[in-house]
Amino acid sequence: MVVLAAAATLTCVAQAQDFKMGFVNTERIFREAATAKQAQAKLEQEFSRREKELVETGNNLKQASEKFEREAPTLAESQRTARQKQLIEQDREFQRKRREFQEDLNARKNEEQQIVVERANRAVKQVAESEKYDVIFQEAVYVNAKHDITEKVIKALNASAGK
Repeated sequence: MVVLAAAATLTCVAQAQDFKMGFVNTERIFREAATAKQAQAKLEQEFSRREKELVETGNNLKQASEKFEREAPTLAESQRTARQKQLIEQDREFQRKRREFQEDLNARKNEEQQIVVERANRAVKQVAESEKYDVIFQEAVYVNAKHDITEKVIKALNASAGK
């Protein structure tokens, strides 16, 4: 009985030594991979004009509001009410445009991130197959640095981006 238990233990140890695992830090991939940087640059280019317009509109609205606050005591009641309504309407329109901008930006960001994730997953699979990993983790509470293959994945991802 003891011999059988010892043999089973040795078999488990031998199998455990053959087991190869790795870890990939997805946040680092989103920060450092060329495809992620290209996606970010694409989004900035696509949305920079709208963002600039929103900032300009916000500044103009702020200046108009400050001007109203300064002039309000000297205005007739009807003028004050009319300008106040106009400012409220301008602010409502500005908030609507800002909300639409944020929704559009988030939707496009999700699309671009999905492309990066798909490419990163292909690169992870490529590294795992070529180096004979049994399992690759993306989320972990703790990872010993010797199991971190993020750099290899980023290199594979960057190499595939150049094609």
